[in-house]
Amino acid sequence: MRELVCIVCPNGCTLSVDEQTLAVTGNKCRKGVDFAVAELTCPTRTICSTVKTVFPEAPVLPVRVSKEIPKDKIFDVMAEINKVILDKRLSRGETVIGNVLGLGADVIATSSVLVKKS
Repeated sequence: MRELVCIVCPNGCTLSVDEQTLAVTGNKCRKGVDFAVAELTCPTRTICSTVKTVFPEAPVLPVRVSKEIPKDKIFDVMAEINKVILDKRLSRGETVIGNVLGLGADVIATSSVLVKKS
């Protein structure tokens, strides 16, 4: 048995999961079952970070991945993010790294701090 705390909804249910059968107990809604099964079979996470820029007024730009990625790829994606030094001005939502590591997720800007205001 493995215990997890569901993070999908505000209930925060304490889940017990049989690792052999993936039977879940302790959930108050179906989301808990889906969360527990995904967490044990293919856990995913999101990443929020920053990339360096060449602009002195904003030496870093906040970024995030556009969708959750496999948990075991976090450090690989972070290595790609850490290689970036932006030399063009981007707006919030624009792609910094497209399809990072072939995972189907883009690294996108989460701020328009680099956009020149007229």
